[in-house]
Amino acid sequence: MKKILLIEDNQEIRENTAEILTLANYTVLEAENGKVGVELAKNEHPDLIICDIMMPQLDGYGVLHMLSKNPVTSSIPFIFLTAKSEKEDFRKGMNLGADDYLTKPFDDLELLDAVEMRLKKNEILKAEFTKSVEGIDNFIEEARGFEDLNKLLSDKRKVTVFKKKQHLFMEGYRPTALYFLNKGKIKTFKANEEGREYITNLYKDGDFIGYLDLLEETPYRESAVSLEDSEVYIIPKEDFFSLLNHNRDIANKFIKILSDNLADREERLLKLAYNSVRKRVAEALLLVEKQYQQQAGNTSQISITREDLASIVGASKETVIRTLADFKDEKLIDSQGSRIFILNSEKLAKMRN
Repeated sequence: MKKILLIEDNQEIRENTAEILTLANYTVLEAENGKVGVELAKNEHPDLIICDIMMPQLDGYGVLHMLSKNPVTSSIPFIFLTAKSEKEDFRKGMNLGADDYLTKPFDDLELLDAVEMRLKKNEILKAEFTKSVEGIDNFIEEARGFEDLNKLLSDKRKVTVFKKKQHLFMEGYRPTALYFLNKGKIKTFKANEEGREYITNLYKDGDFIGYLDLLEETPYRESAVSLEDSEVYIIPKEDFFSLLNHNRDIANKFIKILSDNLADREERLLKLAYNSVRKRVAEALLLVEKQYQQQAGNTSQISITREDLASIVGASKETVIRTLADFKDEKLIDSQGSRIFILNSEKLAKMRN
């Protein structure tokens, strides 16, 4: 049974609204003012909050502001009750993150329709979508059901096959789409004036590519190229921003999906500045193993050119080759051509700086 928190200082309105919701088989928590409502929301974690705007002590705007700052309560659907209908009140509430409005007086059907719609949308947004073309399609198709997004989302999304060494995008160009890697291997890199590359990230099945520059609306700060024939799902820029700009919950969902590898990337850039070459080579091997490992018996096997490995490490190819030879002598790895077999991941992870 869904739990609804009703925050309303007018006792008659609160009791009548609570009765309607109870008869519709919702569990109703009642709060006579904003302060009590905030505490109930934190302690009870309701599925939806209905809150009056004009209240003493703490008004509805204050309630929404406080709850939106708390990770536990920030994603709870929020409906305002108001006797006012001025545009300024609607704009202020929506800017704070309200999901809907009900203008008093309202009838039973209006109330129940608004509640049912918000709960249904929230359930959809809580769903986990698989990191595949089908999963992203499902997410976008579900998003089409939200308000007028079906008018905003195009049908131009398509899967494109990028051949080995083919660019998805190049540094300095303006982003026009979000890229989702359905199958294959992609690297992003930066090049200096001499043409020397530094690989900024490696992408595998289920990863989004190029979203930071798209979000900031700046030219690409790196290039992306396929390491093998790869299937890439291209989501037009207009679709991406329609999803982000027209619904707070959809924005939160999409950003959560997109941010999976951001923390790892920032940590790796920090290590590049402070770690020794030997430790960086060890970390680069573990990064490639994490992204692209294949099992060879009881041993992890990775396949990467020495040039690309050197581009991850940020050192010369010759230095990386010498370090790999040392690791081979120490029985940490073995190698056959471009293939590297990880013999002792634990020791590589604990490599001293």
